[in-house]
Amino acid sequence: MKLLIIISLIFTSVCTTAANVDTIAIYSNSMHRNIKTVVIRPSSYEANNKRFPVVYLLHGAFGSYANWVLKVSHIQQLADEFQLMIVCPDGGYTSWYFDSPVDSSFRFETFVGTEVPNYIDANYKTIANRNGRAITGLSMGGHGGIFLGFRHADLFSACGSTSGALHVSVITQGYGVEKRLGDTALNRKYWHDWSALNVIEQYPKDSLDIIIDCGTEDRVLPMNRAVHEKMLKLKIPHDYTERPGEHNWAYWNISIDYQLLFFRRHFNRVLKG
Repeated sequence: MKLLIIISLIFTSVCTTAANVDTIAIYSNSMHRNIKTVVIRPSSYEANNKRFPVVYLLHGAFGSYANWVLKVSHIQQLADEFQLMIVCPDGGYTSWYFDSPVDSSFRFETFVGTEVPNYIDANYKTIANRNGRAITGLSMGGHGGIFLGFRHADLFSACGSTSGALHVSVITQGYGVEKRLGDTALNRKYWHDWSALNVIEQYPKDSLDIIIDCGTEDRVLPMNRAVHEKMLKLKIPHDYTERPGEHNWAYWNISIDYQLLFFRRHFNRVLKG
């Protein structure tokens, strides 16, 4: 697979021991264009030949690859604290991390689910197997975390969502889902099958560690509760938390700490020995 890179440092360290942040452009064969991605490497990355696990961290609707590193001032410190890489690919303005059946220029399931991990493993010191990869995100990215985690469990051993919009079947206007999936009647199967609420019915053969959290004042809380209750019914092990908060960066600045701690503990377990 031909992948091109344009690397430039665009952010400076918040302290002398802070992780390094690269902004790169990864060429997508599926969409025939370069797409920007942020890569956060712990400060110990250059010190030895150690390989690091990676958390793929997705942005929400109307966002971009730079959201997490610009909005969460301590995210570099988290990469250092948990000794892992954080990769934030651009997921399109409202891609919902789908390979759109009606618009071939939007193939973000392929890009984020396979092309980005393939590139990162080929160009960085990663643990290049599913046990060294996790995927999560906020809002639309929370949907992407569960959607891609389940559908690409051969590549990811853990997945998550924070404030996830996990039931796209009911998001019929205003957030671009209709642009990606098309007519709700003609493409009814996509609208049903590609909603995270229903994706979880197809539990992969390889087990997943799953974390889901949402604020108690968040408008998407009912979607999260529905997924939680369905997972309980299906006997899918998962970590579910509700804590005070709204659908905003004040909440995500807190929730990301818990999410990365969860993934660090996951990596400690599955990579042991």
